[in-house]
Amino acid sequence: MSNDKGDQKFLKGAVILAGAGIMIKVLGAVFRIPLTNWIGDGMAYYSVAYVIYGALVVIGTAGVPVAVSRLVSESIARDQYRNAHKIFHVATLLLLAVGTTCFVVCFFGADLIAKMVGSPKSALALRAMAPALFFVPLFSSFRGFFNGRQNMNPTAISEIMEQLVRCAVGLSLAFMFSHPASSMNTVKAAAGASFGASAGAIAGLLVIFLIFLANHKAFRAKIERGDQTVEEGKELAKKITLIAVPIIIGCEIMPIMTMIDTGIVMNVLKAHGWTQAQSEHLYSLYGGYCNPIIAFPQIFTQAVAVSLVPAISKHFGVGNLERTRDTVRLGYRTTMIMAFPCAIGLLVLAEPALKLLYFRQPESCHDAAPIMMILAVAIIFLAHMQTSTSVLQSVGKQLIPVRNLAIGCVGKVIVCYILVGIHVVNVKGAAISTMLAYIVAMVLNDICVKKYTGVTHNVVQTYVKPFIAAAIMGAWALGCYEVLVRLLAGHSAMGANALACGIAILTSMAVYAVCIFAVKAITVEEMEEGFPGGAKLAKIVRKFVR
Repeated sequence: MSNDKGDQKFLKGAVILAGAGIMIKVLGAVFRIPLTNWIGDGMAYYSVAYVIYGALVVIGTAGVPVAVSRLVSESIARDQYRNAHKIFHVATLLLLAVGTTCFVVCFFGADLIAKMVGSPKSALALRAMAPALFFVPLFSSFRGFFNGRQNMNPTAISEIMEQLVRCAVGLSLAFMFSHPASSMNTVKAAAGASFGASAGAIAGLLVIFLIFLANHKAFRAKIERGDQTVEEGKELAKKITLIAVPIIIGCEIMPIMTMIDTGIVMNVLKAHGWTQAQSEHLYSLYGGYCNPIIAFPQIFTQAVAVSLVPAISKHFGVGNLERTRDTVRLGYRTTMIMAFPCAIGLLVLAEPALKLLYFRQPESCHDAAPIMMILAVAIIFLAHMQTSTSVLQSVGKQLIPVRNLAIGCVGKVIVCYILVGIHVVNVKGAAISTMLAYIVAMVLNDICVKKYTGVTHNVVQTYVKPFIAAAIMGAWALGCYEVLVRLLAGHSAMGANALACGIAILTSMAVYAVCIFAVKAITVEEMEEGFPGGAKLAKIVRKFVR
């Protein structure tokens, strides 16, 4: 790993976003665990609404922030701070229009959309999320601006506040409506939980706006000292659109396919003899139980992907291909070091992890475990695909990931339709087809990354060594859990599982940390030179690894 200051900024940004992501996911677990335990299969209404919301919110959160980040980074590299601010202002106006449109579609079209995906009772939850679609795009404009300056702190702070408010408001309303339990109260509880997203979006926007105001004087000083060249608003809007639209389409493909997936799963299950209640239960295993846990590892891989865009754009924009390739290699390597332990850990502890979180639903956790195992393997392909997508976006080839993911998703829909209709496979077909889409897109992306950057990888260093370290960790995790469960056999099943699983996870993290240095996937010298705060970390590591 290089000791280049730009790479240190990239790694620091990834660490900050990953740290914030961990806090957000912990809060998300605090939100999801009681909610799932309170309303059980009612999570189907919340999950369906969230899938639809996810398809709409991508329009305002995917393309434009990446475009702003890339263009701001390039302007700052040329000392054009005034132009960087003009980019931000133009983007904010564009996102205001996007947010308004998405809110109208979601709020007034909730009943029609919910019926189309086969879950009419999800309409109320969808309507409760609609205000978030207005505020989140504006929030994303500020995020793109700060990310382009390679300052991830405002994004991290505002996202944490967003999640805090979401949890507090959503859980309070869900609790009010879910007690006493009834089918109607379950629908209202799902809607109350959904409204938390709207409250959180308002809070997140307010925080990042205040941070922007607090830094306004410093921004103005750099503007006055820098190059005063400013592009026309129409030209900037065109540039933002040309970068953003392909990215939006690419990022929209998966949520739309997931939304179609929802409709396919529900309707195909019913067509093959499952009742409405059984179909909702099976879908809740996939969408309500497994997907939130599988989203946790994406904290780390997405942090790398977001930090890569300005880091690569800076080098590529000035024609420094060698530094571009070094940063690309670093991005892939960092991603794999994060993805393998997450995937193998969830694979070997699928059912224990589910029961640890959803302790009041042990039977559903048992049923969801095979789905979790499939999705755990998919983490590796998803992480790799996210990194390659960011690389292509950074070098101006944002249309290519769109095409590649679209190809993968066409296969996903076909495979999902066939497999879900097989009685013994049922909802596991959705998980299998999702993994297939990631694999196809990943392979096609990698071919294009090699073509446009000329980058080559050290396969052993990038893939083999992290896998070996993760495999050792996985063996330890499974063995540790099994031994502890047997030792705690006289205690309650729930308590024994919680204690055994918790100890297995915590000790496995330590085992992986040792193994990653033992197999030299990262050397102590690389950590010392390339990581933010690496010198201090290296002193600690040297006490355990020679």
